[in-house]
Amino acid sequence: MNGGKIAAGGIIVASALAGFGIWYTQTYAYHVPGPVQDQITLTTLLAETVQLDVTDYTAIRSESSPLGFRACFTLAEPPMGFTETYDRPADTGPTIAPGWFDCYDARQIGEDIGAREAIALMGTKNIAYGIDRIIALYPDGTGFAWHQLNNCGRKSYDGSAVGEECPPRADQ
Repeated sequence: MNGGKIAAGGIIVASALAGFGIWYTQTYAYHVPGPVQDQITLTTLLAETVQLDVTDYTAIRSESSPLGFRACFTLAEPPMGFTETYDRPADTGPTIAPGWFDCYDARQIGEDIGAREAIALMGTKNIAYGIDRIIALYPDGTGFAWHQLNNCGRKSYDGSAVGEECPPRADQ
């Protein structure tokens, strides 16, 4: 009877350690501080890029995937005329960041974009193959950035035919 209790206890301890390990790697191990100051650019309706002058820049990135990028910043000057000049992405759902990166709240940003309290703009198309950088801006100049799959990325990663509208992949 004691052997069964010891085996069950060992399984519980091993499961708890495995669970902790998975949680730790997903929350902390794969995310590192981002570049000290990355370029925050917007893509115009004419497909040109314009660099924004930002301050208070804080970012994280993932060592295992370009999708792990998140940034918080403030524009040096409040945004004006952005909706008439810059490209708007079709999908603007910000991606979740680890809880310890507390300047970035994906749920709040998403709600604010939906309520038109913030605007989502195309930052850089294909910053990595199939991945776009999206920028959310508030009227007071507060901004956020994240990476998300674009149509070519979704097709590439789900295994469907990519098609001619997607650029060639550099690593193939």
